[in-house]
Amino acid sequence: MASTAKHAEVNGESLACPAGGSCTKKSKMESNKVTVVLGAQWGDEGKGKLVDLLAVNSDIVCRCQGGNNAGHTVVVEGKEFDFHLLPSGIINQKCTSVIGNGVVIHLPGLFEELKKNELKGMKDWQGRLIVSDRAHLVLDLHQQVDGLQEAEKGKNSLGTTKKGIGPTYSSKATRNGVRIGDLLGDFNIFEEKFRTIAATYKRMFPALEVDIEAELEQYRAYAARVRPLVRDTVSYLHRAIRQGERVLVEGANAAMLDIDFGTYPYVTSSNCSIGGVCTGLGLPPNVIGDVLGVVKAYTTRVGDGPFPTELNDATGELLQTRGHEIGVTTKRVRRCGWLDLVVVRYTAMVNGYTGICLTKLDILDTLEEIKIGVAYKLNGKKIDYFPASITELSNVEVEYMTLPGWACNIEAVRELSNLPPQAQAYVKAIEAYLEIPVQYIGVGQGRECIIRLD
Repeated sequence: MASTAKHAEVNGESLACPAGGSCTKKSKMESNKVTVVLGAQWGDEGKGKLVDLLAVNSDIVCRCQGGNNAGHTVVVEGKEFDFHLLPSGIINQKCTSVIGNGVVIHLPGLFEELKKNELKGMKDWQGRLIVSDRAHLVLDLHQQVDGLQEAEKGKNSLGTTKKGIGPTYSSKATRNGVRIGDLLGDFNIFEEKFRTIAATYKRMFPALEVDIEAELEQYRAYAARVRPLVRDTVSYLHRAIRQGERVLVEGANAAMLDIDFGTYPYVTSSNCSIGGVCTGLGLPPNVIGDVLGVVKAYTTRVGDGPFPTELNDATGELLQTRGHEIGVTTKRVRRCGWLDLVVVRYTAMVNGYTGICLTKLDILDTLEEIKIGVAYKLNGKKIDYFPASITELSNVEVEYMTLPGWACNIEAVRELSNLPPQAQAYVKAIEAYLEIPVQYIGVGQGRECIIRLD
């Protein structure tokens, strides 16, 4: 016999049916969708600018993974605000910012970042910043170990930021890490865990220097400072979504740096793709709505690893100079190359982008012709997959589409129809190849320099 189970209601909210029920009414959780912003290349695509724009119509902005190895810049009234652990949306005074459980947090770095941006004019963040009690702590010793591990690899080093991100996620995976909740609980237990981690790494790296007593004293002080910010962010977010609040998730790093889907081992230590949103915030897939992939109008990457469309010539130098391609976190010059749509199509498969934000189109203003990578060949044959093997990726031959440049300044343009025809053709070529609509186009550094197509 078919079940006749009905929806239960608590405080006017429709709850899920018991197993076997025939419910059709959607809960508020299902109908109020979360918007996600993800990097579609190797990072530094300009995610912070889009998040800043979308935060105006959001109630909560979240970071879900990574640490202070990420760097997002937002320009407001000529002032540059640099964010590493803080969600870029914190600049919007109407938003609550959440640092989720999937983020690894270096507390000295967090407080320094708050202070620096406060001095630049960031206001009233107290009461608007929430930190997950499940987030793992990046200890200073993790940062030292990061540097020692890189030094051990010699010429095979990965070019990490040495911010301790990898060692912290390693501690998390081997279940001897420490979380924010540990710091705020019984300090004797935190101390025991800290000493265990220090002893473990000291055995591995005898050169490691850790003043354990001084570190513990510092963490007593950090516990008092961070305590007012900490809560169970999983329950907080689920409650907020049920109540109809608009949630925006800001991905750090980018899909090609994802530990599973990126150019391994030249990747970061977290999932920068859509899966990291679920595991890093405790959100189920059915609450995710729009997934916006941020694509720079050319390609850059920091550090080592294969880069099929890289330009080691005057054009590459021009892109570096005009695009101010210096890492916010690392201060290293970024490698530059033509837009690689093979990369973006691959990350679109993984992330399911519903729309594209194309950034820094203005950097191409002075070029007479522009190329777009549209296919890879391996051993003379076109391949229909993105290589997992670094050896294969290093040996691919890129097939390009060549388009005319527009040779004029587009920074003041605010409507697609007012872009030069050649620039419009560039945007349309990207849409046609990806079969995903371009919804935003960045044409300058300021927060106002954007064309909206949605």
